[in-house]
Amino acid sequence: MQELLQFLQTTGFYNIEWGSIVMIVAGLFFIYLGISKEFEPLLLVPIGFGIVLGNIPGVAAQGLGVESEGSVLNYLYFGVQKGIYPSLIFLGVGALTDFTSLIANPKLILLGAAAQFGIFATFMGSLLLGFNIMEAASIGIIGGADGPTSIYLASKLAPHLLGSIALAAYSYMALVPVIQPPIMRLLTTEKERKIKMKSLRAVSKKEKIFFPLVALIVTAFIAPGSAILLAMLFLGNLLKESGVTDRLANTAKTSLIDIVTILIGFTVGAKTTADVFLTWGTIKIFILGAASFAVATASGVIFAKIMNLFLKTKINPLIGSAGVSAVPAAARVSQMVGQRYDKTNYLVMHAMGPNVAGVVGSAVAAGVLLGILG
Repeated sequence: MQELLQFLQTTGFYNIEWGSIVMIVAGLFFIYLGISKEFEPLLLVPIGFGIVLGNIPGVAAQGLGVESEGSVLNYLYFGVQKGIYPSLIFLGVGALTDFTSLIANPKLILLGAAAQFGIFATFMGSLLLGFNIMEAASIGIIGGADGPTSIYLASKLAPHLLGSIALAAYSYMALVPVIQPPIMRLLTTEKERKIKMKSLRAVSKKEKIFFPLVALIVTAFIAPGSAILLAMLFLGNLLKESGVTDRLANTAKTSLIDIVTILIGFTVGAKTTADVFLTWGTIKIFILGAASFAVATASGVIFAKIMNLFLKTKINPLIGSAGVSAVPAAARVSQMVGQRYDKTNYLVMHAMGPNVAGVVGSAVAAGVLLGILG
């Protein structure tokens, strides 16, 4: 009987607390959103599953949690702590990314840059809400809608907030189709939403090969702090465009990025325990994250409208919202909203220009912050 009682005291049922129940329900809700609503299932399902595991009472007590030195989860989480997983994800993203629309219409990079205003607005808001400058910089990157970059910067500047920041960034990335359309409709007229953009010019293979090389040199010189992320992004793209490394490109954009996505989602979820997550600080991070997405979306749309004041050939302002780094979800949202008003209007390729520019822009912004504060 004594051994039986001792066993019962080690079970999760005996040690359950209300915080664990709340977090397990939250994890199950993430899984529901991923499977039933198909909100970025590749992200939300492993994150939700990790949250469930990380909040089962007794896991950490028996030395199996993320913070338990020598545990499997602790070793897997090492890739998050040291920025390995975000860098590998950038390699896969580069191999998946087509920079054709940006090369064909370089002025679209301005829309990607405009959307990064969300980063610096969130940075200032974080300072006003009482976070220190290192924490504020890490939280600010959520405004770029870039999960890997958020994790990379938080691991360097505010590792104690990494779980909350990563969860907020990936949550709002998944909710891009919900958050963006009302803002886009509010800031544009029906006439603007119906603007048709001319077909992009043909881009030569040489241009596609030279672009990642030139882009790496320019951006890394501007922000050496993000050189690793940028190098992996443009290396992946060079593997794709060179025409002689198809095997490497295919591995980077399929098996590698899938494996790393599972590991980063699962371990970040497992890190998000009740004692870390159910705090006023985390609530403020989620509020700031929602505000930053709204600001970034609005900034891109408004800047497109400003550009139209000076352009003879008008830009559809809806593509400005794609300046956030959620690739290709934000570009698809531009297409979706545009086609509600004109079924024959195809904006997705044009929207990919600011979308991929946003990926580069958020990485550069992270490098600038890391260079100043790191």
